[in-house]
Amino acid sequence: MYRVFCESYHNYQSNYTTETNREYRAKIVEPMELLVDLDRYKHEMASNSTLYMHLGDLLAYMEQNIERYPKLKAFLWTLESRGIKGIKFGIVDNDELEEQTKIINMFLNLQYWEAKDH
Repeated sequence: MYRVFCESYHNYQSNYTTETNREYRAKIVEPMELLVDLDRYKHEMASNSTLYMHLGDLLAYMEQNIERYPKLKAFLWTLESRGIKGIKFGIVDNDELEEQTKIINMFLNLQYWEAKDH
């Protein structure tokens, strides 16, 4: 599930080529960058950065909405196994958290997945 998320995240980013779309889409998924780069996650966590706090709010929000988005349960478990857990800091508004959660749910539903021949 983690691999699906990481590859879907990159596919999602590559779908937006105009500057206007890229700017908005890059901003909305910016905290997710820490999930695809575990070294950066550790660095941002150690410095308690704003980006880390945004991700903490997102993961906490996702935990609270597992019943609405059941696939999040397994995904959050895979993140916990990597030492990533949500902490509510309260700096991100619920509308943004809902939008981000919907995007992650789309990733987990394989909407941005491209099967690759190996």
